[in-house]
Amino acid sequence: MKKIFLVVISGMLLSACSNNAKQEALIKQQAITAIKDSLKLDSFKRAEVKAKEKEEQRLAQVKEEKRMLLLAERNEAASSRSSSEATAPAKKKGWSQAAKGAAIGAGAGALGGVLIDKKDGRGAIIGGVVGAGTGYLIGRGQDRKSGRVQPKN
Repeated sequence: MKKIFLVVISGMLLSACSNNAKQEALIKQQAITAIKDSLKLDSFKRAEVKAKEKEEQRLAQVKEEKRMLLLAERNEAASSRSSSEATAPAKKKGWSQAAKGAAIGAGAGALGGVLIDKKDGRGAIIGGVVGAGTGYLIGRGQDRKSGRVQPKN
């Protein structure tokens, strides 16, 4: 009885081992195919990523070239503007010193002419003309010093 029991148990052990080997071989084969498939997908993904990186690099290079061209154009425009500005300075807004001097001189001269000559405005007219002329000459000198007006050579 012991011998029969040992034979049955050993048969069961051998049959159990053989089934696991087939299952393990099947699992290994499935794992290998899964790894190969993932490697193929990875290689495709890597190719896509490399293609995207190349495209991004190309776009960045194009952007940089455009930026450099714009900077070069701006520099050329600025240099051409600066050379033209050397011959003709930018016009300033507002009254020039000559205009201010003429207005102030005319007012002061007219007031002085009225106070000095008491006859019907004749002193105011003469004083206004003389004051305007004097104020204009003084203001014109200030404009030349500040660079608003180029002196005649």
